[in-house]
Amino acid sequence: MLRRLHPDQPTSFAFTPDNQVWAEAQITKYPEGRQASAIIPLLWRAQEQEGWLSRPAIEHVSDMLGLAYIRGLEVATFYFMFQLQPVGEVAHFQICGTTSCMICGAEDLIAVCKEKIAAKPHEISADGKFSWEEVECLGACSNAPMAQIGKDYYEDLTTEGFSAMIDDMAAGKVPVPGPQNGRYASEPLSGLTSLTDHDSGKTQYNASVQLAVDIGDTLKRIDGTEVPFSAPWQGKDAGKTSGKPAKYDDLMPPAGPDGAQGGRTAAEQAAPRNVGDSSDKKSEAPGEAKGVKAVGKPAQGSVAPAPKTPKAKPAVAENNAQAGGTKPAMLDAPRGGAADDLKLIKGIGPKLEKMVNSLGFFHFDQVANWTADELAWVDQNLAGFKGRATRDAWVDQAKKLAAGEETEFSSRAKKDDIYKA
Repeated sequence: MLRRLHPDQPTSFAFTPDNQVWAEAQITKYPEGRQASAIIPLLWRAQEQEGWLSRPAIEHVSDMLGLAYIRGLEVATFYFMFQLQPVGEVAHFQICGTTSCMICGAEDLIAVCKEKIAAKPHEISADGKFSWEEVECLGACSNAPMAQIGKDYYEDLTTEGFSAMIDDMAAGKVPVPGPQNGRYASEPLSGLTSLTDHDSGKTQYNASVQLAVDIGDTLKRIDGTEVPFSAPWQGKDAGKTSGKPAKYDDLMPPAGPDGAQGGRTAAEQAAPRNVGDSSDKKSEAPGEAKGVKAVGKPAQGSVAPAPKTPKAKPAVAENNAQAGGTKPAMLDAPRGGAADDLKLIKGIGPKLEKMVNSLGFFHFDQVANWTADELAWVDQNLAGFKGRATRDAWVDQAKKLAAGEETEFSSRAKKDDIYKA
């Protein structure tokens, strides 16, 4: 029953472009202030894309919905349908082990998994293709024993047929889901005794199996390309979103002085964070095993949303070949000996403010005037915080603050008792 995050985490997560459009459209199903209701479909899509649910993925979804990270973690760790550890690249087998399946041979299927995949559940096979686990009732009791593989049920299994099925999947084949003994659906093995005029003879498979066969994606990771995306509830704007971020719930704890939304500990607020995503490279959540290390993992076609190009006046610049981008104009010291309080920019805390000052930036108007190339240079030179300037839209915030206006974050930060100037 104890569900912890896996010790080896990828450094980042981003939806594929098509999945990003899908996820943003799901959020529009819910009224303003209630976008948090989209968390389960978005977490599920993230898992379908990567095969499992990593901490960066959970935090990325939480950011999209304006949720404190702990609330996203609460959902992900509560529901057993979310895999918190890597799974096989081809398939993850979920063997039903509850009463009907147990009586009809589930333990024999588990023995096949131990022999052909791995000795223990959640271990990945030597070739990296498969993993398995025993689960509670999946609701196909009349077709026991059965297993869920990918997105579909495989029912009426035998040890020989199940073993051959694993071999077929290893060879790149996709066995047809549904009953494996010729049964159409869940009718008696001896044949129908009532409702004999049903239309099973009109199609080769029952509706669920036929759809899986038609789509052909039973074992395919969802990347947004398996079926045309549509959002009928949006009418003519199907598939498009306003891009308006979800507002943070008023019931959230107040934001911390570094711009982190409520729910993060002081240690987590002070910890360095990674490029353009919501993962922590060095911070440790309460109850998480010590020694968590971040390991790189290809994003499998994922791309982060492109940053908006800020308009800014020219500045004295020089190219920096190592960091990339263009180095902005800098100051040796704040003008008049008084620096602006850069902590009023969401995403800049006390530690990051010192780093930004050390780079030669002390005033809102300096940040407001960064060009796209200069913004890229800054992002690359924020050691331990790379990508933060783009992710939190520092330029847009600084333009308002330089003009004497307030941002939602700055006004809230000034009111919070925990804010320290």
